[in-house]
Amino acid sequence: MEPNVRQVLFWVLVLHCGSAEGSILYRVQEEQPPNTLIGSLAADQGLPDSGHLYKLEVGAPYLRVDGKTGDIFTTEIPIDRETLRDCRTLVKGKPCYLEFEVSVTDLIQNQSPRLIEGRIEVQDINDNTPQFPSSVLTISVPENTIMGALFSIPLATDRDSERNGVADYALTAGPDAATLFGLQVADDRGGKLPQLIVLGNLDRELKDSYDLTIKAMDGGNPQRYSSALLRVVVTDANDNSPKFERSTYEAEVSENSPPGHSVLQVKANDSDMGSNGEIEYTLHQAVDPVSTLLRIDRSTGIIYVKGSLDREEISSLSFYVVARDKGPQPKSSKTFVTIEVTDQNDNAPVVEIRGIGLVTHSEGVANISEDMPVGTAVALVQVSDKDEGENAMVTCVVAGDVPFQLRPASDSSIDSKRKYFLQTTTPLDYERIRDYRVEIVAVDSGNPALSSQNSLKVQVTDVNDNSPIFSPTLFEVDFAEENQPGEKVLDVIASDADSGTNAELLYSIVADASIKGLFEIDPNTGTVRARSPLDREHKERYEIRVTAADKGSPVHKGTATVVINVLDRNDNDPKFMLSGYSFSVLENMPPLSPVGMVTVLDVDKGENALIDLSVEPDGGKFVVQNGTGTILSSISFDREKESSYTFRLKAVDGGEPPRSSYVAVTINVLDENDNNPVVTKPSNSSFRRLSPLASPDSHVEIVEAEDLDSGPNAELVFSISGGNPYQLFRISPSSGEITLAKEMTRKHGGLHRLVVRVSDRGKPARHATALVHIYVNDTISNVSLVEALVGHSLYTPLERDIAGDPDYGFAAQRSNILFGSLAGVAGVVMLILVVVFIRHRIQRETKSGYQAGKKETKDLYAPKQAPKNAKGKRGRKGKPQKSPKPLGEDEEVSLQKSLKFNLDGVNDSPRIHLPLTYSPGSPDIGRHYRSNSPLPSIQLQAQSPSASQKHQAVQDLPAANTFVGTGGDDNSTGSDQYSDYSYKTSQMKYSNKQVRT
Repeated sequence: MEPNVRQVLFWVLVLHCGSAEGSILYRVQEEQPPNTLIGSLAADQGLPDSGHLYKLEVGAPYLRVDGKTGDIFTTEIPIDRETLRDCRTLVKGKPCYLEFEVSVTDLIQNQSPRLIEGRIEVQDINDNTPQFPSSVLTISVPENTIMGALFSIPLATDRDSERNGVADYALTAGPDAATLFGLQVADDRGGKLPQLIVLGNLDRELKDSYDLTIKAMDGGNPQRYSSALLRVVVTDANDNSPKFERSTYEAEVSENSPPGHSVLQVKANDSDMGSNGEIEYTLHQAVDPVSTLLRIDRSTGIIYVKGSLDREEISSLSFYVVARDKGPQPKSSKTFVTIEVTDQNDNAPVVEIRGIGLVTHSEGVANISEDMPVGTAVALVQVSDKDEGENAMVTCVVAGDVPFQLRPASDSSIDSKRKYFLQTTTPLDYERIRDYRVEIVAVDSGNPALSSQNSLKVQVTDVNDNSPIFSPTLFEVDFAEENQPGEKVLDVIASDADSGTNAELLYSIVADASIKGLFEIDPNTGTVRARSPLDREHKERYEIRVTAADKGSPVHKGTATVVINVLDRNDNDPKFMLSGYSFSVLENMPPLSPVGMVTVLDVDKGENALIDLSVEPDGGKFVVQNGTGTILSSISFDREKESSYTFRLKAVDGGEPPRSSYVAVTINVLDENDNNPVVTKPSNSSFRRLSPLASPDSHVEIVEAEDLDSGPNAELVFSISGGNPYQLFRISPSSGEITLAKEMTRKHGGLHRLVVRVSDRGKPARHATALVHIYVNDTISNVSLVEALVGHSLYTPLERDIAGDPDYGFAAQRSNILFGSLAGVAGVVMLILVVVFIRHRIQRETKSGYQAGKKETKDLYAPKQAPKNAKGKRGRKGKPQKSPKPLGEDEEVSLQKSLKFNLDGVNDSPRIHLPLTYSPGSPDIGRHYRSNSPLPSIQLQAQSPSASQKHQAVQDLPAANTFVGTGGDDNSTGSDQYSDYSYKTSQMKYSNKQVRT
C-alpha cells in the first residue's frame, strides 16, 4: 500500500468518533507519533471553546489536553496496544480501549467543574511477527499410518489482533519428503489450525525422520512471517489412538481456590492392549498463565489448581489437553478445555481521591479559598471494586459532620467504578474553621461486606472577604445655608473585620452630578466638608453616598448614606405668583362672596414662610383670607353703578426681620341678565294702515326695543308669537322690521294684531311682548272705528288671533245660499217655506232673548237689505256690500264695553259669539247678524265664566263681556279674532252634530 493512502486511512480512523455506553468515543491507531490530534472536545462535542479551562484528569502519560480548546493529543510515550494493561489479557476479537477523563471549569462564572468521560479505541497495526513455541518442532508419526492421516502442528502466536494475527501457514519439504507429507490449515474457533497430512507410506527401516520447514504468516500489510524446523519422526506401528469422551470441556472454578483443588477431569479411551492402551494426559503447548495456574494429573486427567487464581486478573482459561498412549510409537489426540474463574468478594472497594479542575492536591491536602461558592468541587473521588455483580456494588458516604458531600460526577459510571465530586455544602470561613479532615467510607454489597476508607485534608485559605462596615449606615445632619466654604459638616467612620492591609481604609464620595463640587471628604479621616455655600431654596436636602475601600486584593468596599438637611434663613421676600391680578365677578352677588384668589409663596421655611395678607387701602369693600388667599366682597355689586374696583394686596412673612411685597388687584363686575327688554316703538295702542294691494316684502312696521344689560344679555331677538294665522307677515329676528310675506286677498282685510316677542340672549333669557296693529284697507274713512277696534284688541287675550274683516265670511256664505236656492226645482217656493220654518224655530228657542225680526234703533255693522226683487237674480250676486256707516263716539264706547271676541273657528273666518244680555244702550249685534243670515247657524246662551276660565289680558274685562257660542257651522263668521293671552272657552251646550242637525 502506498504511504499516502496509508496516511489518509489513518486520519479517517482518527477523526471518526462515536458514542458507547453514553460516553465519548474516539478511535486512533496505536504507535502514533507525539502531538497527534485524537479529537477536539469543543469542536466535536459542542463544548465551550472560550472562557473555560480543560484539564486532563485520567489518561496520562499517553494523552495530553489543550487547556483552552479541549484538543486531545498523543504524548512522547506511544500508545502500544499490546502493552496496555487493559488489553494484555483481552480476548481475541474484542476492542482495546484507553479511558480518559477531562474536567471543564468555567473561569467566568466560577462554577464547579464538569467532568467529561470518554474512551479511545486503540486500533491495532501490524507491528508484531508470528512466533512458534520453538525453533524446532517435533512430531511423531507411526510407520503404519494410513495415507490422509492428520497430525497437529504446534501453533504460532501473534500479539496483534485477529486481522493482523496469524492468517496462514506454509510447509516446505525436501525432495525425499515432498511426496510423503503435506499441509492442511483448518479454521478452529477463529484461529488457524495447521495439520500435517501423511501422503505416502512410511518405512522406519528405510528412514526414521524427515526435516521440513513450517512458515507462519499474519494478515497485516505489509505481511509479517516467521519459520521453524518441523521434524517428523517415524515410529513403530501403533494401531489405535486415544479418543476423548467429549470434544470440548467446560468448567468453573472459584477464585482464591487453594492449590490442589480439583477443577475438572478429562478422560480418553484407547482400545489397544498393554502399553499401547495406557494413556497419559498433558497440557498441550501450555504457556502462561495456564501453565502457572493449572496442572493436570498425567494418569487420571484431573486438572488441579496450581497457582493463585484471581478473577480480577484472569477471568477465563482456554487450552488444549493431549491424551497420548505409551506404545513404542505413541498416538495422541486432544480436546479443548475452557475454565471460567468465578468471583468471590475478595476485594474491598478502593477509594481514590485526586484533584479536579483548578483545585490541586499535594500529599493528600487540598487547598480551597474561603470565598468559593457553595457546591464548589474540591476533589474527584473514584470508588471502584474489582469484584463483579453485587460484590462490586459500592455505597460511598462522607463520614463525620463536615460541610462536604458527594455528588455523582458522571451518568455513565458503572456499578464497579463510580465517580463523585466532593463539594462544599455551606460557605467556608477561614476566620471560623481553617481546615477539615474529610473521611470517605466505601462499602460493597458482598457477603460479608468489605469496606475501605480514604481521607483528604482540606485547608481553607484566607481571602479578603470582609468589607468595611459603617455604623450606622445612615448619617443625618442639619446644616445651615449660606455657610462658609470648607466648613465641616460631619465625620463618618467605618471598620473592617480583616487585619493588616485588608483593614486599612480609604474614604471617598461616590460621584453624583447633582452634588458635584459641593462636598468633599478626607480620604484618611472621613471628615465631610462643604466646598461652597449652600442655598436651601435651591435644594433643601442632599443625599450623598460615602465609600470606604480596604487595601486588600481584591478590594472590598462598604458604603453609607449621608443626609444633609439644609436649615433655612429668612433671605427671600414673599412672592405673588402673578405681577397683577384681574378677576371678573357677576353683579348682584351677596356680600362676603369670594371674588378671586391670589397665590403668594415664600421659598423660605417655617416661620420665615408664614405670610399675612392685607388690603391696601382698606376701603371696607374687600377683605382677604390668610392661608387661602381668597378675596371676599363686603358689598353686593351693581354693574350699572360701578363696573370695576382696584386695590393692592400686601404680603408680610414671619421672619426676623420681616420681608414684604405688594401686588395690584382689579375686580371687573360682569353683567347679569337682570333687566327685561323694553319696547320703545311702536306703542301697543297705535296702528299702521296697509294697503291691500301691497306687494310681498313691503315694509310694514319696525319694532324697536332696548335692554340695560350688556353683552349677550343685551342682544335682542324679534319673533312673531301670535296673531299671524295666515302667515301674512314676517319679522327680522335681528332688526325687528316687519314686512309683508305674501299677497293679500279680500278675506285679509281689516285689523290685524301681531304679538311680537322681544327676547335677549341671556341665560335664562328675558323677554317683552309688543302689540303691533295693522289695519288692512285702502283708506281710513273712520279713524274712530279703527281706534275702537284697537281698543277692543287691548282687552282681548293674546292667545286669540285678530286677523282681518269679519264680514267676509258672511258675504261668501250668503252667495253660496243664493246659488243653492237658484239650483232648486222649486226655488222660490221652497225658499219661502224654508225661511218661514227657520224663523219660526228660532223665535221659539230664543224666547228669553230677542225677537226675530225686531228692529233696533241702531244696527252696528248692518248692511243694507237687498231689494226683494233681487232674489233669484244672478247678476247682483257678486257685488260687494257697501261699507257700514261710521260709528258715533257713544257707539264706539258702547262697543268697547260690551264686546269680547273669542276665536273658535275652524275655517279661515272665525266664529263670533255674542252675549244674550247687553248693557244699556248696547247695539243688538246678534240680531244684526241674525237678520242678515239666511241660515240659523248661531245659537246664543248667556254664561258666566268660572274661576278656572278667567285669564289675563292686556286689561281685564268684566264678566258681562264674556261670550260663549254653542253652535255654528264651519262657514260662520265672527269677530273674535282679536284675542291675545291663553284662554280656555266654556263647554258648548250642543255638540257640532246637534248644531248641524
